[in-house]
Amino acid sequence: MQLPSLASIGKGPFFLMAGSCAIESNDLAFEIAERIHLMTQSMGIPYIFKGSYRKANRTKIDSFTGIGDIKALEILKAVGAHYDIPTVTDIHESGEAAMAAAYVDVLQIPAFLCRQTDLLAAAAQTGKAVNIKKGQFMSGASMKFAVEKVLHENPNAPVYLTDRGNSFGYGDLVVDYRNLPEMSAFNVPVIMDCTHSLQRPNQGSGVTGGQPALIETIAKAAIAVGADGLFIETHPNPSVAKSDGANMLPLDQLEALLEKLLKVREAIA
Repeated sequence: MQLPSLASIGKGPFFLMAGSCAIESNDLAFEIAERIHLMTQSMGIPYIFKGSYRKANRTKIDSFTGIGDIKALEILKAVGAHYDIPTVTDIHESGEAAMAAAYVDVLQIPAFLCRQTDLLAAAAQTGKAVNIKKGQFMSGASMKFAVEKVLHENPNAPVYLTDRGNSFGYGDLVVDYRNLPEMSAFNVPVIMDCTHSLQRPNQGSGVTGGQPALIETIAKAAIAVGADGLFIETHPNPSVAKSDGANMLPLDQLEALLEKLLKVREAIA
């Protein structure tokens, strides 16, 4: 397996980070990975399987957080080995970096933790690739310092930056596409999170809302302005997903979307 790099991206299409929000079960993880692996292979799209082994940022005390850290990480490792594809998962505290690094290829820093120096340093020290999500409260230009923190600890660490929208009032997000070229200026691959950027967080009900009908719009625009990769959470039945179902793409809609996005990429090449 090989992680996408700036050199490889320039010679082909965008790459894809995709999977369910959280690892819910072994069967579901393999179902999603197999279907996406087959479609991306046929289209020549590099694929990284995504799944959170634990959800630490939840609104309510009784929200789903996971099936157990090691159990979920073992599923991630098994998926990667079976399909020979890289895998990515979130970490939330410095002490989790080494643990997660033993199972996955990319450590993801959640947006609300992107300024945490110790967390970024711990991720870099594992030798794994690091995907840093841009904080909803930050500009693309300000992510320069997050990249510098990782490279200070490990100058050879592959680093990705992911935009997931900016806070717009108290319960909504808006995408400012200026962030993508601003982050590309740091000579790292830049990813657009097409699902979390459509969240409507912190609702009075305690359940995050979303606008999944606009995923195609966000993705097309991101490719048009030069995104190197796309991040998409998907599920066979988002209505029963245990986390973030309100902004997920139904899995049976992904292939048609990717075909359209390849045409956009070809048009701007």
